[in-house]
Amino acid sequence: MEAKARVVDYFYAMVNDRPGEACKFLSWLAREEVNLLAFSAVPMGLENTQLVMYPENAERLVRAAKSGGYTLTGPRRAVLIQGDDRLGALVGYLESLYDAQINVSSSTGVTDGRGGYGYIIHLRMEDIDRAAEILGAD
Repeated sequence: MEAKARVVDYFYAMVNDRPGEACKFLSWLAREEVNLLAFSAVPMGLENTQLVMYPENAERLVRAAKSGGYTLTGPRRAVLIQGDDRLGALVGYLESLYDAQINVSSSTGVTDGRGGYGYIIHLRMEDIDRAAEILGAD
């Protein structure tokens, strides 16, 4: 599979840092048929966890969160790159951004164990459109 970059929306919600809170939220989203392209949970101090969701359909996520009593912040935008895993697969993307003097604020990547990878790049909002063009994103 040729690598594909696209701009995606993401949202986050804060939950108490207690066993099962993320599971409850993800279970609710599954019941509401919300498909996530990516998900992460980040501790925010000792009491809270930030759940970050990259939905396939942002409107569906917003509706589901509201009906479940969850408060979302967003949408924000990031770049998601998916492709065949190979040594150095991400280097060309990062070099292109570097050459354009676009700073990557944060990023996360993972392989799928079947030869593919996904890589999420967070940038300053004012750099998203230019980065998308440089990376050939949809």
